[in-house]
Amino acid sequence: MIKMIMHGCNGKMGRVITDLVASDPEISITAGIDINDSVQNTYPVFKSLQECTAEADVIVDFANAKAIDSLLDYCEASKTPVVLCTTGLSDAQLMRVKHVSETAAVLRSANMSLGVNMLLKMVKEAARTLGAAGFDIEIVEKHHNQKVDAPSGTAIALADSINEEMDHSYTYKYDRSAERVKRDKKEIGISSVRGGSIVGEHDIIFAGQDEVVTFSHTAYSKAIFAKGAVEAAKFLAGKEAGLYDMADVIG
Repeated sequence: MIKMIMHGCNGKMGRVITDLVASDPEISITAGIDINDSVQNTYPVFKSLQECTAEADVIVDFANAKAIDSLLDYCEASKTPVVLCTTGLSDAQLMRVKHVSETAAVLRSANMSLGVNMLLKMVKEAARTLGAAGFDIEIVEKHHNQKVDAPSGTAIALADSINEEMDHSYTYKYDRSAERVKRDKKEIGISSVRGGSIVGEHDIIFAGQDEVVTFSHTAYSKAIFAKGAVEAAKFLAGKEAGLYDMADVIG
């Protein structure tokens, strides 16, 4: 059985993953890491990885960007594989992720959903045809009112997927209020909505002359992200050092 450490075990996603793993015969949680250790768990909880005494084949991270530096330090020193699900990382942290992947297996994805990862492939194909035909591209993402980073990591991943397909010819526009100018043909507009309990919605709009094509994904439960993270953990355990993503898990 695969042994796993849940980094951010008492957060919303940590609790969902804990419940999911409890009924999975292939994987178990040997310890949790969370500064909030007041929640009752079936496994020991430590305030930091440095205090953790449990052994593990893989770490699943759903904490916050502030906790990533110490997590990466631990994985580099111990060579423990890590499924890195936290979004909102700085450029410096992303560079650190790449560096650590030379020592340990790191799987990083802005979104663990199977549907979203299929969507990443679909918008690439759409961009080849519609972007080349001059369609304007806009991304609108919606999340609950507790999400602190904006735009979402998934929205950025969608924009990056399109931009990579189009030879990085687009720039990103996050705010149109600062200047009064017409839309640049070579920009991808990215807008964020925060409200209520929206789990996650992403619309990718290709707007042309007299026609609009929209790709949409709606998450109705955090369980879709938890399931993807657990499957990624099973995939990553025992893997050689390197940088992986959900495309590797899907195959």
